[in-house]
Amino acid sequence: MDTTLVDTPEMTTPARLFGQGALAMLPLSVAVIPWGLLAGSFAIDAGLNPFESQAMSAILFAGSAQLVATGMFKAGAGLLSMLLATFFITSRHLLYSVSMREKISSLPLRWRLGLGFLLTDELFAICGQQSKKQFNRWYALGAGLSFYLAWNAATLVGIVAGSYIPALNELGLEFAVAATFIALVVPHVLSLPVLGAVLVALGLSISLNYFHVEGALMIASLGGMVAGYGIEKWRGEQG
Repeated sequence: MDTTLVDTPEMTTPARLFGQGALAMLPLSVAVIPWGLLAGSFAIDAGLNPFESQAMSAILFAGSAQLVATGMFKAGAGLLSMLLATFFITSRHLLYSVSMREKISSLPLRWRLGLGFLLTDELFAICGQQSKKQFNRWYALGAGLSFYLAWNAATLVGIVAGSYIPALNELGLEFAVAATFIALVVPHVLSLPVLGAVLVALGLSISLNYFHVEGALMIASLGGMVAGYGIEKWRGEQG
């Protein structure tokens, strides 16, 4: 996906840049609709009321973390367990923010807070590879805000549908979660350390889930990071 911005006079107004960002995010906004439907309907199925279900998307705004937290709530898990799970699942956003620090550190506080809240896997996929010169806050805002609105709209539809259509969460919508992450990850597998991290995380996730190991997602994530770091260090020593 080419996210290079062309710096021409007719394209540098905030409105145009905002629209370009929203347009660049459009395929991912469409792809996330089934995921949002699942999140909304699953929250209703877990016993949350419509306001609480929508608040999760509006405040937490993290699809995978929402699904896990909702599942833990349904299973009767404690608040501390849900907070820890959410922390580990969303900890990758810390790496995203560190990677983008050079681009946004000079912006006013309101922009840093706003873009920080909107920073998702999808926004990082759109803007993370841009250079400091290419990055534009209005472009990023258009991409991030349009995705936020699409996610919350899909969640709302899922909440309404979940209230009237029984077992909506059993229609296989969860495949959208895997499909979205595959689309985000594959274009960035451009080096041996990244490939190693992906393969190790994938192998651990499948095997640990097969044997019903608790915390499989967190273990697989940590294993992937360790594998990527180890391969990168080994290549450095070989060089």
